Amino acid sequence: MNDWGDICVAAAGETTVAVAGMVLTKLDSWYFGLRKPSWQPPDWLFGPAWTLIFIGAATAAVIGWRSMHGRAAALLVALFVINGLLNMVWSYLFFTKRRPDQAQFEIPLLWLSIAAPMALFVRHGLNAWIFLLPYLLWVSFAGALNRKIVTLNQPFGTTP
Repeated sequence: MNDWGDICVAAAGETTVAVAGMVLTKLDSWYFGLRKPSWQPPDWLFGPAWTLIFIGAATAAVIGWRSMHGRAAALLVALFVINGLLNMVWSYLFFTKRRPDQAQFEIPLLWLSIAAPMALFVRHGLNAWIFLLPYLLWVSFAGALNRKIVTLNQPFGTTP
């Protein structure tokens, strides 16, 4: 691909995941009625945080795509696709389905889908893993936050 083609593909992929996540994220009376821990960041911070995370992921993808070839490049693309799907599934479970209890069980899969390309980058001697580190840390934090929200709001699945 030319210099801009791979950048455009990575940006389009990350934008697709971001838009899908926004569509699946319904900040309505149900969400605002949830009890949340005092250490939850303010709602306005999530948009900028995810924007930086997606820019980092697109950057890592471009670096990896430009440096890897053959099966390694195909594996990298597959890992990013899996990650995007898992990212959307979490939003669907938590916000659309209103089941944070189910979403918390998806977090380890999402976490692994970030760690796997990081490991692939390290294996190929690429420093691109650093661009995914904020994503991994954010999902780690989100997992703890998700678990606390579940604890504070039991039971789930008993109301529409």
